[in-house]
Amino acid sequence: MSTTSVPVPSASVPSASGTSSARRRALLVLAHPRTDSLTAQLAGRAARRLERDGYELDVLDLHAEQFDPRMSPEDEPDWADTGKRYSAEVHAHMARVDAADLIVVVFPLWWFGLPAILKGWIDRVWNNGFSYGLSSPRLAAKRMVWISLVSYGRERFTKLGWEEVVTRTLRDGISGYCGIEDATVHLVYDSLTVGDGALAEVDTALAGVA
Repeated sequence: MSTTSVPVPSASVPSASGTSSARRRALLVLAHPRTDSLTAQLAGRAARRLERDGYELDVLDLHAEQFDPRMSPEDEPDWADTGKRYSAEVHAHMARVDAADLIVVVFPLWWFGLPAILKGWIDRVWNNGFSYGLSSPRLAAKRMVWISLVSYGRERFTKLGWEEVVTRTLRDGISGYCGIEDATVHLVYDSLTVGDGALAEVDTALAGVA
């Protein structure tokens, strides 16, 4: 399998009106430690597809940016204070989420859940007073696509009940809890053997957000 790195965000290109303010913005989040992984290749495919569809792209490679997933007292939610000031790192990431019209997350399913670095990003960044805890959900107008690589085949994964569990956790437990109703989950099955055939799955997952 060829090595494919995720492209860095391209510079903003002015729209026909002469400004970039009308362009849709997408935040593409990648959670995998290897740049030659199938996960990274799918993220690269997603990046090219989003730019082709006219999105201004911000690529967040959690490992490349050395995001620290560990929770600290500084970033622990204060249930009595939705206006708590978190760390500078967290607020910088919040700004990237806030700026996006579309959020696409590409990751491998490990132990039937999110990789630690991605779980930590959700824990620290999607925090009280930002993504939830407000009378009017801040992220409600956003769209979200989860693309997860699963080593199981579809039939076995579904029969064991994991397809429903994983889909509900991502779509309802995270996106929905944060007010994002337009959220979809796309599972790429047989990830250990499917090879380059998985790349077409990205186009299917993003077909509804063009």
